[in-house]
Amino acid sequence: MPLPHRHLTSLLLRRDGNSFLFDCGEGTQVSLRRLNLKWKGIHAIFISHTHADHITGLPGILMLSSQVERTEPLYLIGPPRLKEYVEASRKTLEMHINYPVIVQEIEDPSRVQVVFEGEGYRVRSFPLVHTRVCVGYTFEEIPRPGLFYPELAEEAQVPRGPLWGLLQKGESVQLSDGRVVQPSQVMGEPRKGRKVSYVTDTLPLEYISTEVANSDYLFCEGMFDDTQEQTAKEKRHMTARQAGILARKAGGVKNLGLFHYSPRYTDRELLVLQEEAQQEFPQAFLTKDRFSCPIPYEE
Repeated sequence: MPLPHRHLTSLLLRRDGNSFLFDCGEGTQVSLRRLNLKWKGIHAIFISHTHADHITGLPGILMLSSQVERTEPLYLIGPPRLKEYVEASRKTLEMHINYPVIVQEIEDPSRVQVVFEGEGYRVRSFPLVHTRVCVGYTFEEIPRPGLFYPELAEEAQVPRGPLWGLLQKGESVQLSDGRVVQPSQVMGEPRKGRKVSYVTDTLPLEYISTEVANSDYLFCEGMFDDTQEQTAKEKRHMTARQAGILARKAGGVKNLGLFHYSPRYTDRELLVLQEEAQQEFPQAFLTKDRFSCPIPYEE
C-alpha cells in the first residue's frame, strides 16, 4: 500500500533520449513531475503483473501524455489481461488519447523471450512465480564495437574517409589494390553493453540468477526480513536475504537495489532488510522514492 513517504512500485530507465518504465504504481506521475522528467519521453512501459499496486498509475500516464504534443507510439508490454485493463480504463474514463498506444501481451509468459527491442538493445522477459501471472525483465544493450585504432588502419593503408567508417561499423572493406581489410585488423575486442534487471513479486527461483547474471544493476524486491520468511513463502514474495543470495549466485552482478518493501516496516526498520541482504551480497542497498543513479559503460 502507498505510504505518505513511500509510493508504489515503478522504475524509470533512461537511455539515449528514450525512457523505459517498469511497472506503473499509483503516484508514478507525481514522482515524474517532482523529478522534472517528461512523460513524453517514455517510449515503452513494461508491466510485471496486473496486481493493482503495479498498474493503477497507468491510466494517469496515458491521459497525461495526451496533454503534450506526441506523435510517437507508446508501447505497453505485459502479461495477459493487460490489454483488457487498458481498454476498460479508456472506455470507463472516456480517455482522450491523441497518439498511438500499442499493447503487446506476452503470449506465453512461462518462457524466456525477447519482448521488445530497438537500436542497440533488447528487453527480455522471464517467468516469475507469484499469486498471479508475473514476469521479470532484463534490459540489455548489444555489445558495442571495439575501439578503432587509426594507426592500424594507416598501417593497413586504408585511406581516411568512408572506408574508416565502414570498418568502425563492423564491415570489411576492399582496397583499390584488391586487398580486403577486416574490422578485426583495426579494432579491439567488442565492448560489453550495460544490463539492468527488474525482479518483483516472486518466490526465490534458482533460474532467476541465470537471467540476471552480469547485471550492472539488479533491482529486486526484498519485502520481508528473516523472521517473516514463512509469510513471504505463503504470499509468494522474497525476503531481503533471499534477494542477496540470488544476486550472489547470479555472478557478475555489480549492484543490488532493494525495493517493494512491506508497509509494516518504518523507514528506520528498513535498515534490517539492507543488513540481511548485505550479509549475502555486500553491494546491496535500499532504494527509495526518487532515488537515481548513473550506469556508466565499462571501459
